[in-house]
Amino acid sequence: MDRVGRLHDQPGPPARRRRPQKGAAAGDELEDPARTQAGQALGRSRGGLTTKVHLACDGRGLPLAVVVTPGNVNDSTVFDTVLNAVRVPRAGVGRPRRRPDAVIADKAYSSRAIRRMLRGRGIRAVIPERDDQKTNRVRRGRAGGRPPAFDRDLYKARNVVERCFNRLKQFRAIATRFDKLATRYRAGLHLAALILWLRETRDDQSPTNHR
Repeated sequence: MDRVGRLHDQPGPPARRRRPQKGAAAGDELEDPARTQAGQALGRSRGGLTTKVHLACDGRGLPLAVVVTPGNVNDSTVFDTVLNAVRVPRAGVGRPRRRPDAVIADKAYSSRAIRRMLRGRGIRAVIPERDDQKTNRVRRGRAGGRPPAFDRDLYKARNVVERCFNRLKQFRAIATRFDKLATRYRAGLHLAALILWLRETRDDQSPTNHR
């Protein structure tokens, strides 16, 4: 079972621009701001230039997939990318598992396209309907269709992804981005996720004291 969420991150002070190398063309000395921000995963939002981390985790709050985008990217547009990045190795022989039993996500991921995709892959969607979608459906009457299935009790477990983000933010390099390039910041996220997995494995293998 996967939980999907996102994290906004405010990058640190930008690094100084390097001087153009000798022999470079005059047109190559100027960087395209849009291209530069895309390569650095920076997007302008209410808090200025920010980076957004999209994350899927398991029921224990351990990261399964991490995707980094500019802060102004809509959450729902990256849902497929995050879900397709989930690969859970099997204990025995066989391909990694890529299809969870259910996906728990907040209202930002409430769309017909996402629900249709999950239904086509046989994955249970636990996503609440947005208020505007509900109002529009009720306004259309019978033409609006039936409300999507929603398990309120199962949705209470969505806070696991928030706790996963809190554990990742304990790493200073994750809570505040100092890396200029998005690839390096993403590598730091993967390293932090690996540390969380190693800690969990160590705790599971630790001997239990009986009195």
